[in-house]
Amino acid sequence: MRERVVRVKGQDEMAMKLLFWELEQHLKSSSGASVVAIDNKIEQAMDLVKSHLMYAVREEVEVLKEQIKELIERNSQLEQENSLLKTLASPEQMAQFQAQTQTGSPPTSTQPPAHAPALPPTQPSHNSGPSA
Repeated sequence: MRERVVRVKGQDEMAMKLLFWELEQHLKSSSGASVVAIDNKIEQAMDLVKSHLMYAVREEVEVLKEQIKELIERNSQLEQENSLLKTLASPEQMAQFQAQTQTGSPPTSTQPPAHAPALPPTQPSHNSGPSA
């Protein structure tokens, strides 16, 4: 899509150069009677600039729409993760978190992180093979 923008921009640029060259030639060789022709050339140049700007704006709108869509998806994922973490957290962890958010203090590392729930200690297996 960017290649098309560059190609259209290049075509617009060439058309503008040609239009202004024609305008310059016309001004050098014209009399006061050709003011209407000059006005037409100026109007054509303005239309060309307008169409190029409208195309660029539409392109930017599409890019922004895509970014908004990605941000909405990311926000949804984070909300789901947050909900899951809240359900996995113990009441003590939730109370500690709420206290930290109210005071603005940094989290302490005395408890395991909320995203990795603590597992009960495992008993060593007797049939795991010879030990070194």
